Amino acid sequence: MFHPCVVIPVYNHEHAIGKVLDQVLAHGLPVILVDDASSPSCAATLDALAAAHPGRVVLERHAVNQGKGGAVLTGFRRAAKDGYSHVLQVDADGQHCVADMERFLDAARARPRAVVAGCPVYDESVPALRLYARYLTHVWVWINTLSLAIRDSMCGFRVYPVAPVLALAQRRRLGLRMNFDIEILVRLYWDGVEVVNLPTKVGYPEDGVSHFKAWTDNVLITRMHVNLFFGMLPRIPSLLGRKWRT
Repeated sequence: MFHPCVVIPVYNHEHAIGKVLDQVLAHGLPVILVDDASSPSCAATLDALAAAHPGRVVLERHAVNQGKGGAVLTGFRRAAKDGYSHVLQVDADGQHCVADMERFLDAARARPRAVVAGCPVYDESVPALRLYARYLTHVWVWINTLSLAIRDSMCGFRVYPVAPVLALAQRRRLGLRMNFDIEILVRLYWDGVEVVNLPTKVGYPEDGVSHFKAWTDNVLITRMHVNLFFGMLPRIPSLLGRKWRT
């Protein structure tokens, strides 16, 4: 049964989340907001939004900031508890094209065991340095999967099947910050989960708030790529075999 919901991790995006939530709710899906220990003003905004949409919006809250990945995984656990089969992940800052939700959900409905991953089509608002830097991650991901199956591993606009994500998170500690989106996609691919790539427009971001910490997050991402590389080596036979079978 295909029974999706939307998970939106939120950390101090009180100026954008209201508009994002309205756009998502227009598509008729229930929403799980995860407050990752936001400021009191953002927390109050989220309380008000949840109260304004009873039965449609659920609010989960962290007492201590865990990072985007930690917030998303909290959303997954709540989704499983409430009986949802799939999670559509949307960022809270307004950079994702919510109008593309139906295309992503249709793709997930057609291939319910796959991850439907967004491939960004950027407008002029994207910082040039960030655009170029992400290509280095693309190369590492292609190396660590021995394939081009994952066209973009950093876009957080995705539809996931809940069960394989929770199974992976139960046996493996995943990166909880800006390394999350990359690592989970590579490890799900290693687990045999198909990746369906769909183009989607991405802008940067509506409220001007970025939580990317240049030093900390780049160190975490570099360490993750190294760990994935050494994790890929014993998987070479199975990865090549998968490539030849397809």
